[in-house]
Amino acid sequence: MKLLDILRGTDSKLNEGVYDPSIFKAFFLAGGPGSGKSFVSGKVTGGHGLRFINSDTFFEKLLRDAGLSMDLEYLKHEVPDDYEKAMRHREDAKQSMYRTEANFLEGRLGVIYDGTGDDYEKIKGLREKCENMGYDTYMIFVNTSLDIALGRNAARERSVAVDIVTDSWQKVQNNMGKFQNLFGKSNFIIVDNNVFNENLLSKVWKQIMGMVRTPVKNPIAKDWIRTQLQMRKRN
Repeated sequence: MKLLDILRGTDSKLNEGVYDPSIFKAFFLAGGPGSGKSFVSGKVTGGHGLRFINSDTFFEKLLRDAGLSMDLEYLKHEVPDDYEKAMRHREDAKQSMYRTEANFLEGRLGVIYDGTGDDYEKIKGLREKCENMGYDTYMIFVNTSLDIALGRNAARERSVAVDIVTDSWQKVQNNMGKFQNLFGKSNFIIVDNNVFNENLLSKVWKQIMGMVRTPVKNPIAKDWIRTQLQMRKRN
């Protein structure tokens, strides 16, 4: 699938509108490199009708299409010309992500912001933007020990430098309490991912299903839905 096809695919989903099952629900993923966020999110959010917002999806596809290595540290030190190309693709990926995000939010579709969570102010700003549009917001915090994160990062196809993993892990840990206060205990889920636990992931999946299916509480969303339904009746 080409990048343009991915973007076109997002447009077709906007037609679901007011009847979308996850309308006005925004989840934020937090967890540093090697925490297993992608694995956990696939297990606990699949089937809920939520759309991912993540520049890595576009970035990795652009790297593959260009025949570039996923090992950015190797490129940086061994093939600097290719590293510069990769960084240009990273900027292209970010722009694609912004367009995708705009499409999803315009349709008030349920979304998942997939990030590390090492930048508290960034998450706070995104959450505020979503809530101002009417979204109810939640966080899924994927937690691991530093040793586990380092080991998993080393095994990834697109690994990052050890010092970056360590720094990111520490920042994410420092932000845990602040995130819990920001989202509130009832909207904040911690997933211990040091070891695989199918029962825990199944429990979290059901918890998220309850959050998605709960009628939206944000008054801005309620007004928007009411207006949309009235317009449909007139038509």
